[in-house]
Amino acid sequence: MAEETKKIKIPYTISVRDLAKVLQGNSIQVMKILMANGVMANINQLVDFDTAAIVASEMGFEAVPDTVEEAEEKETSGELPLWRKIIDREDPKDLIPRPPIVTILGHVDHGKTSLLDAIRHTDVAEGEAGGITQHIGAYQIENRGKQITFLDTPGHAAFSAMRARGAQGADIVVLVVAANDGVMPQTKEAISHAKAAQVPIIVALNKIDRSDANPELVKKQLSDQGLTPDEWEGNTMVVPVSAKQKLGIDDLMEAILLIADNTQILANPKGKVFGTVVEASVDPKKGVMATLLVQNGTLRMGNVVLAGESCGKIKAMFDFRGKKIMRALPSTPVQIMGLSDVPTAGDIFQVYDSEKEARMVIEQMKADAERNQKTSKATLEELFAKYKAGETKELNLIIKTDVNGSLEPIVNSLNELNKEGEIKINILHSEAGNISENDVMLAAASRAVVIGFNVQADNVAKKKAENEGISIRIYNIIYRLIEDVEKALRGMLEPEFQEKVIGKAEVLAVFKISKVGMIAGCRVREGEIRKNSKVHVYRNNEVIHSSEISSLKHEKDDVKEVKTGLDCGIGVKGFDTFEPGDILQTYVVERFGS
Repeated sequence: MAEETKKIKIPYTISVRDLAKVLQGNSIQVMKILMANGVMANINQLVDFDTAAIVASEMGFEAVPDTVEEAEEKETSGELPLWRKIIDREDPKDLIPRPPIVTILGHVDHGKTSLLDAIRHTDVAEGEAGGITQHIGAYQIENRGKQITFLDTPGHAAFSAMRARGAQGADIVVLVVAANDGVMPQTKEAISHAKAAQVPIIVALNKIDRSDANPELVKKQLSDQGLTPDEWEGNTMVVPVSAKQKLGIDDLMEAILLIADNTQILANPKGKVFGTVVEASVDPKKGVMATLLVQNGTLRMGNVVLAGESCGKIKAMFDFRGKKIMRALPSTPVQIMGLSDVPTAGDIFQVYDSEKEARMVIEQMKADAERNQKTSKATLEELFAKYKAGETKELNLIIKTDVNGSLEPIVNSLNELNKEGEIKINILHSEAGNISENDVMLAAASRAVVIGFNVQADNVAKKKAENEGISIRIYNIIYRLIEDVEKALRGMLEPEFQEKVIGKAEVLAVFKISKVGMIAGCRVREGEIRKNSKVHVYRNNEVIHSSEISSLKHEKDDVKEVKTGLDCGIGVKGFDTFEPGDILQTYVVERFGS
């Protein structure tokens, strides 16, 4: 038996089916070995590395953890959240399992809040007056002797906002889908957000008690979205529940604990203290009250906390029941007093030795943010440069079209490009409808480009995109859209330019001046109006003319610019049919990201 044992890389968690493939065997053989070692697992169940290593050994292989490559792959795709990077710096010997953090997503009216209430009340001791009355945005329950932390802030926009600030938002997502309604537009959005975050998804099939419930149809719809139920040989656990009747809640808790047991959710209670801001507000009597979710280390009374750009020493600390506590272990939600300002939900918090040190970090963060703002823009034209520099291996896209009939050929054509280019195209979300703030938030969290076909971006989405450095490209010809993406993959795309609004003026009256023509008597509402700048004329929120400002007067004088609050006379090149109420929006054209 001189034959050398072959080494084989296995990730921290792997399904029985995938393990069989890696070991060049069959699933039945693997399941028999697991059963012989006291592990009952079906073909789709996840097993941890230690269990997989035993199976590998019995099949003649030596298992080694595939950790470095996995971390590198996540780094290059931009999906490794800040807290996970900090955990990776801890000594693996000091890491122990922590309670899973769960968030609930789904379509409006499908019962997210009702389900959270049902879960909360299963853990309230009988006879306890008022139960849990303290609302701090998160709470813990105990099931089968194990704790689970729930984020009581449902909504994929909040989930994505956390990711955009470096927080994962949750370890596990419970997707609530009504058994009578099925997969709806917001369900699809929630799936996109959870998939982009690479978080395990459990489906809670709610309202199963209703007479019009059709669970088999909903499972088919879920499969179409890439969430194939485990009973259909897929990888998604679908748990029938009724939040109203409190049915299936224990089964859902069991599913959460099963996923948690097969996922590396670790922390070092003695290590560096950090976590995520869940929510924060100002109490008239207590000052700034912030809810923090501890993800590593142990938070203690008197610690100096830095959350975003807010810092301070903890003066008081409360658990989710409103009880004063002196310390908080990993996965524990706490409400603290003592911060100087209100931090933003999703900010990462850390503990420092002194307030002086924390303020020095704030100054450094501001300088870094200013510098990064100029270099972290998500544009097609910069993709190829990042690829050549080894900073990315894929192009994340969000596709919005006018109708579903346009969506399929565009998605299919983009997927065809995957076969040609070295950079992978990853379509995070595709749907018919105008570009919304939610689309931009998903793009910000995933460094994606938003592409629209025959659609518009609303004003809120445009402003958010400008603030987050997200590129929105809108097309009305399909082949041009595909051509631009193809050029981006080959590094041939021309620089992208965008309009930057510099001022808005409202037409109050219209005057005729000899030798000049019709002049709009205006009041500047925002910014400033500059002579010779480009201008859009809006009427009833629609552009009716675009050209340049030909003349600009303040009182009787020709001027170069007029600022907010002042009256002026404006002439527009090639246009003289002004009406009171028209809006003149002036702008300059800049290269995106400059």
